[in-house]
Amino acid sequence: MRRNNREKLMYHLQNELNFTFKNIALLNEALTHSSYVNEHRKFNMIHNERLEFLGDSVLNLAVSDYIYKKYPYDPEGNLTKIRANVVCESALALIAKKIKLGDYLLLGKGEEATGGRDRASILADALEALIGAMYLDKGFKKTQNVVIRLLEKEIIEVSKKGELFIDYKTKLQETLQRNRNRKSEIEYKIIKEEGPDHDKKFYVLALIDKEEFGKGYGRSKKEAEQMAAKEVLIRMGVKYE
Repeated sequence: MRRNNREKLMYHLQNELNFTFKNIALLNEALTHSSYVNEHRKFNMIHNERLEFLGDSVLNLAVSDYIYKKYPYDPEGNLTKIRANVVCESALALIAKKIKLGDYLLLGKGEEATGGRDRASILADALEALIGAMYLDKGFKKTQNVVIRLLEKEIIEVSKKGELFIDYKTKLQETLQRNRNRKSEIEYKIIKEEGPDHDKKFYVLALIDKEEFGKGYGRSKKEAEQMAAKEVLIRMGVKYE
């Protein structure tokens, strides 16, 4: 992609976010997928996975701080459920699609060819990376303003309906807490990975107190864990829909 075109795209995204970067390189890094870096090694580019790691924590704090103040009489359990629903992969991917984040990503040819711009895991990760980049550029408060502007509608909807997307992992945890006399330890273990980097599948076991209860697979580790938890719920006869 030509430099001028790239700069125009990033300028447009900043307008959409109402956030102007002091260090535009951070924005470009947040929008750079590992598949693109792998195909352009000679340019010594940096992909967005470190920013994604940081952005995940910033996102959780931004939402936690907001709902703690907005709902002063809600118990911890309700606040946890609201947060879990709005920071899950499905919700983040939905927000990313609303701002057309996929249009701005630098993807490798293989990832591009297999629909990477619309893949939930890539979009959710890119949004977290974008949040991490904003935090490094202008600090927590201005980043939180953008986060809440993007997520406020979903937060309010969850607070009213109790659910936006089905979070099978949270539902499994709640079910075990209700139905067992002691606190059970849930573990999600990756047992296999298949496919190239741009089209990977992850296979996960759901273990309860070290005993296998379910399996799942998906295009991301998060999705595979959710599917494994869903299978456990089905085996337990829990109605979750």
